[in-house]
Amino acid sequence: MGSVKSDGSTEKHNTRSVGRLEEELAARFLEEQGCRILERNFQVRVGEVDIIYMDGETVCFGEVKYRRAEDRGEPEEAVNRRKQFKISRVSDHYRARMELSEDMSYRFDVLSINGVHEVKWIRNAFEYLPVGRGR
Repeated sequence: MGSVKSDGSTEKHNTRSVGRLEEELAARFLEEQGCRILERNFQVRVGEVDIIYMDGETVCFGEVKYRRAEDRGEPEEAVNRRKQFKISRVSDHYRARMELSEDMSYRFDVLSINGVHEVKWIRNAFEYLPVGRGR
């Protein structure tokens, strides 16, 4: 659990609240770009994907990353190979659950949000990582 702040809230609770706000900002941004949101916070045992959406005929799995300050690097830098592997596994579950064809077009994006709430949409941020190629 996170540290307790003077107002009685915890740092972890505050981080989750900020995360939800940034995910909402990212979803609105995508809708403004003409995308159709299919799922938010899609969770399975192996992990979670923040936003699943259609961009034209392409099913996209989007990871939202926020950094308040630049001294810790760009937000998208937090989507490391281990996270990419987890998102790839979650996409496997989603595609199976929705009975989506292997012939469909799929993409893995990152929505990077900085301290002034500007959204940078990184399409094709990474390639699908098959089982045995992660971590």
